[in-house]
Amino acid sequence: MAGNTIGTLFRLTTFGESHGAALGGIIDGCPAGLAIDLDFVKSELQRRKPGQSHITTQRKEEDEVKFLSGIFEGKTTGHPIGFTIENTNQKPNDYEHIKDAYRPSHADFTYQEKYGIRDYRGGGRSSARETACRIVGGAIAKLYLKHLNVSIQAYVSQVGHIKLEKKYQDLDLSKTEESIIRCPDAATAYKMVSYIEDIRKEGDTIGGIVSCVIKGIPIGLGEPVFDKLHADLGKAMLSINAVKGFEYGEGFNSINFKGSELNDAFVSSSVTLSGVEGQVENNKKITTSTNHSGGIQGGISNGQDIYFNVAFKPVATIMQDQTSVDKDGNETIVKGKGRHDPCVLPRAVPIVESMTAMVLADFALRNRTSKI
Repeated sequence: MAGNTIGTLFRLTTFGESHGAALGGIIDGCPAGLAIDLDFVKSELQRRKPGQSHITTQRKEEDEVKFLSGIFEGKTTGHPIGFTIENTNQKPNDYEHIKDAYRPSHADFTYQEKYGIRDYRGGGRSSARETACRIVGGAIAKLYLKHLNVSIQAYVSQVGHIKLEKKYQDLDLSKTEESIIRCPDAATAYKMVSYIEDIRKEGDTIGGIVSCVIKGIPIGLGEPVFDKLHADLGKAMLSINAVKGFEYGEGFNSINFKGSELNDAFVSSSVTLSGVEGQVENNKKITTSTNHSGGIQGGISNGQDIYFNVAFKPVATIMQDQTSVDKDGNETIVKGKGRHDPCVLPRAVPIVESMTAMVLADFALRNRTSKI
């Protein structure tokens, strides 16, 4: 199986299945000397782990990470960082009933056809359990980006038809973690949670949108042709289970503007800097008067905030009977069973942040060789 690695210089390779002995990964390309805050890594995993509220799956996994290499006396050595996360709450019998059946909108059929074999216990590599490894890679990337004063904040902006109408500039994003749905607006969060509760009672699921904002990004990240910054962000987001759409800046809303309305005009302002021996120097800082571009122009960051939306479909496993066929083409009924999320969005927030962090860390390292 190919395609288990993301990144060019800062790379993460993951391994393991949802009901195997353990998940794990190798982080390569992380600079030496980076202080690793193990409590921070653990806190990031806690944000993603199952069973954290009544609107998420009730599967209990502590998601304890064990680092095997690449860290010595609390700092990275520049060597590959190997780690494992044990699976401690496996219930493979929950999946015995779909051993020979294809669940609607799952990867069962395509895996069987491609490889001639599939791990039916939770989907194996197709399970969202794999994203725990991405959190570890993202946590290390976040620690690196902290030295560049880059911050990443994702939040739930829509659940089904319930939409947070405020722009991110009008929100206090520090309140995101105060709600179990991870929406920073209390009134909207209450509506979202109530809606998910109703959906769950029906044995159904619901999707929505996770929005993300990147602040403090330096100018110049991204390559102008095939490795555009927004292209790599899009690939990273679309690699997350259940993601069906990605847009940055004005995105699809751009079609509602004229060019004269959408263009971000360049402006300059004076910046006072302390010179040698107390002298004062006035420099011109170039920026844009608006940010419809979402902080990226020509595939390269321009120093403005980068903001984007990620659309998640409803979780495919529902607690209702569904018609399907088995491996021999015979009609069958797939019964809803097991421990699954009625809405993946709250647990997806840290995953979106982690994938973002790894893309940015990768481009920041690549940018070191862009000029003398």
